[in-house]
Amino acid sequence: MDTLELINKSKVIAIVRKVYGSDLDKLSKALCDGGVKLIECTFDQIDPDCSKKTAQAISMLCHERGNDMRIGAGTVLSPEQVDVAYNAGAKFIISPNVNPAVIKRTKELGMISIPGAMTPSEILTAHDLGADLVKLFPAGTLGMKYIKDILAPITHVKLVATGGVTEDNFADFLALGMTGAGVSGRLTDKKLISEGNWAELSRRAAAFAEIAGR
Repeated sequence: MDTLELINKSKVIAIVRKVYGSDLDKLSKALCDGGVKLIECTFDQIDPDCSKKTAQAISMLCHERGNDMRIGAGTVLSPEQVDVAYNAGAKFIISPNVNPAVIKRTKELGMISIPGAMTPSEILTAHDLGADLVKLFPAGTLGMKYIKDILAPITHVKLVATGGVTEDNFADFLALGMTGAGVSGRLTDKKLISEGNWAELSRRAAAFAEIAGR
């Protein structure tokens, strides 16, 4: 199954920020055991070592989970970061904004492009530039009515809801016509990670996977 097909089928991308090493390895296993098959490792833009850390994180996950999961990069702001992610093994690139240079480089390297957008103009610009999917952000803040209104005329662009997605509203986003969702807090809860409560994170992953499979 190629990456885009997997995203369309599994619908859940776990957004992992500032989690590295052993914790990231254990987190990825917990999520995989629960049925979440996609992980986005984000570039921490305020960290001067973010390129090195993100590359190491992606490379490790590809080595440890590459047979069962697909790994991508998030908060990608430049073509140079696209290259870093690609060389580490990333299969998809997610950004918070619509950057033509980032989309162009992503497609040149054969990866899936998922830029972030909020308005109809941004969404259609991203699509016209070659984005495979568009991340609607911040979906939770924008609300269901906004999304319903957006989707009425923009039926040909596949949108991924990101920001404020939980087990309680995930089904509602899908019912509106969203292709899937990027999920951070519920699947990467720092308190649970610090406690080593992998079972609860796996349970949450299973809850999202169950909704996605309905």
